[in-house]
This record gives sequence, structure tokens and C-alpha cells, in this order.
Amino acid sequence: MPNITSAKKRMRQNAKRRLRNRMVRTKARTFVKKANESLASGDAESATEAVRQAMSQLDRAAQKGTLHTRNADRRKARLAKRLATLVRSV
Repeated sequence: MPNITSAKKRMRQNAKRRLRNRMVRTKARTFVKKANESLASGDAESATEAVRQAMSQLDRAAQKGTLHTRNADRRKARLAKRLATLVRSV
């Protein structure tokens, strides 16, 4: 436990940020998982919507600093690639 006032405040701030980051990261992962399931099912229409929502959540996480921008971009590119393959095959 810190004794210095500024260190105590920093600890409180870190706890708040940790909670926010966890919520944002979890939400992004959930949407990506739903998109992957939708892509696996083979329904192009629902997959398109799921991928769009997942990309939006990844952008939000990157904007808040929870995910690195390039990490989010890489995940979005992978989803887009799978979606394009699905749409081409249908």
C-alpha cells in the first residue's frame, strides 16, 4: 500500500482504468467471437452485420487505448478477409 498521497490517487485511477479497459476488451472479444460464429455458419447477410459490429467495437477499443491501433486493424483485416471469402463463395 502506498503512503504518499499522489501514489494513492494513482492507484485509484489505475483501478478505474483497469475496469474500463476490461469491459471494453471483453465487449470487443465478444463481438469478434459472434462474427466468427456467423462467418462459420455460412449466412452472408448475418455475417456482414456481425463483422460490421465487430469492427465498430474494435475501433472503439483502439480509440480508448485498450487495444493498440495496429492490433485492432489486424483483427479487422482478418475478419474482412473471411467475409470476402464467404461472399465470393455464395
